[in-house]
Amino acid sequence: MKSKSRFIGRAKELAVLSGLWEKRTSSFVVCRGRRRIGKSTLIEEFASRSGCRFIEISGLPPDEKMTNQRQLDSFCERLSMQTGRTRGSAESWQQAFALLADAVRGRARTVVLLDEISWMGKYDPSFPGELKNLWDLSLSKRDNLVFFVCGSVSAWIQRNILNNTGFVGRISIEFVLEEMRLDDCVGFWGRAARHLDCGEFFDVLSVTGAVPRYLEEINPRLSADENVRRLSFTSGGYLFSDFDRIFNDVFGESHAVKRKIMFSLRCGPRTVSEISQDVGMVKNGHVSEHLDELEKAGFIACDTGVNPETGAKALALRYRIKDNYSRFYLRYVEPHREAILKGVYAAPPLAELPEWDAIMGLQFESLMLNHLPEFYERLGLDRARVISIAPYRRAASVRNGPGVQIDLLIQTPKTYYVVEVKRKRRIGVAVVKEVEEKVSRLRVRRGVSVRTALVYQGQLDPQIREDGYFSALIDAEELLKLR
Repeated sequence: MKSKSRFIGRAKELAVLSGLWEKRTSSFVVCRGRRRIGKSTLIEEFASRSGCRFIEISGLPPDEKMTNQRQLDSFCERLSMQTGRTRGSAESWQQAFALLADAVRGRARTVVLLDEISWMGKYDPSFPGELKNLWDLSLSKRDNLVFFVCGSVSAWIQRNILNNTGFVGRISIEFVLEEMRLDDCVGFWGRAARHLDCGEFFDVLSVTGAVPRYLEEINPRLSADENVRRLSFTSGGYLFSDFDRIFNDVFGESHAVKRKIMFSLRCGPRTVSEISQDVGMVKNGHVSEHLDELEKAGFIACDTGVNPETGAKALALRYRIKDNYSRFYLRYVEPHREAILKGVYAAPPLAELPEWDAIMGLQFESLMLNHLPEFYERLGLDRARVISIAPYRRAASVRNGPGVQIDLLIQTPKTYYVVEVKRKRRIGVAVVKEVEEKVSRLRVRRGVSVRTALVYQGQLDPQIREDGYFSALIDAEELLKLR
């Protein structure tokens, strides 16, 4: 996304969007994704590179005094500012959208973005229907127009647009914008990147995730320790206050319950029953609804997968925090919030934080799982044959014997790949025995082979490579493409 002076990354997404101009008809695009992930910035860059007219109108953040009329007034004002037209007025979305339709008449290439669409339409149940009419009666009649609806409240978009029968057959592209590629993240350090140890990049990325808005706050002249301390452990730091900002904005009145769920997951994956017990709720549809909304918003992930013993879909679903920043904030920042606000908390070096090695191992593992496509090819897999790819855990029991926990289990009809993810300053030969033990506890169906892989960051003992136990050794530093 944008550094201090230029746009970074998103080449794949820009190529897909640019292809829309090759159509002879207008395009309706739905873009979802976590707040701060760069949705509107990507669309703005697409419009800029296309050399076309760009109209961006964003919904106002919800608050206690927000009304539908305030949203309408803001819409009309933004439309006037960006088109140079006399400010119109509207008492309904039918009237507001008529003003927009009139403003985009003509043959010039045009990109229209309605950003934070859920905020815009939250206060009027007729909004989705009027949006459909805007498309059907006006925008779809244009060529050389790309119409985006965009937002971070993915559950609202899913319910009111994607699952709304009124929009069936109208949407050209629907995509979820994920974290940036790891090699693109390096661009936020500028020319200083070539002189830094790769460990510094992973220290920062393990805390922030590959979220462009957070990486924009990085000072390349400071160490990873100093950057994290400045951003997270000072009252004015961007990462100190952003969790509350985005969480409250995205989830509104239900943020308190969802926050409890996130807190329950801060130290590792849990089942629905375990989460329900932690937050004091009966295991029912309401808990599942909260989990579904957290997942759609990009905060958590559900590890479904296939049971390697039976080939059936796993019954015990486990949820984990997917968003690295959220886990770091809940684990290390929030417990000291009051002391930080009073200016009396002195953050120690990262390595001296409680259970730092264990938590950072979890952070690094999450980072790698979020960037699976970037090392997937190095395993030599035929993607078409993969039937399941997810972390795997079987609890110990009298019936099943010792438990087993595998960072990533990739299953094809004939081969299982046990993938260990490890980040340590020095990675010794003990990792071979660790994985051997996991493989010995893994029960596989007849006719299935097991191969192993190690995804790592740190200094690897040469004996591990010489031993030949791992079918694939994937150095995470290579994903940064610095050398």
